[in-house]
Amino acid sequence: MSLFVLNIGFAVAFTTLLGSGTIVSFLFGFLLGYLALWLSKPLYHDSRYFRKLPKAINLIGYFLFELMVSNLKVLWDIITPGHINRPGIIGVPLSAQSDLEIFLVANLLSLTPGSLSVDLSPDRKTLYVHIMFLDDAEKARQAIQNNLERRVLEVMRQ
Repeated sequence: MSLFVLNIGFAVAFTTLLGSGTIVSFLFGFLLGYLALWLSKPLYHDSRYFRKLPKAINLIGYFLFELMVSNLKVLWDIITPGHINRPGIIGVPLSAQSDLEIFLVANLLSLTPGSLSVDLSPDRKTLYVHIMFLDDAEKARQAIQNNLERRVLEVMRQ
């Protein structure tokens, strides 16, 4: 049984024992389960779970922060009389190689308002992205590679 499934089981048992079905009690139970599994880490062989989960939480936190910021940018562009958008399409060289890695990078970009994955080159090394607020193409390219793609690869390859 994987440690993640075991941790989910701990969280469900904790929520059931408390008698409350709130997300807060589930997350607290998940945190307690993670702590219990971490304390018993010597019992398991070299498990990637303890390295991957913090990186996955980092990716989720980064994505939610970017989602909030881009929503506010789009909202500001809508409610102000002078438009601040400068749309453009850039090619982003990818380090992602597997279908799942490319899928996650492309879809997390598309889920963020103000950016949209348009196409993937035939050699699967360049992702074309439409960006609504494109001030500097190189800066945007570096931000995608060094922030989103790096975090996705940390979760997928560790």
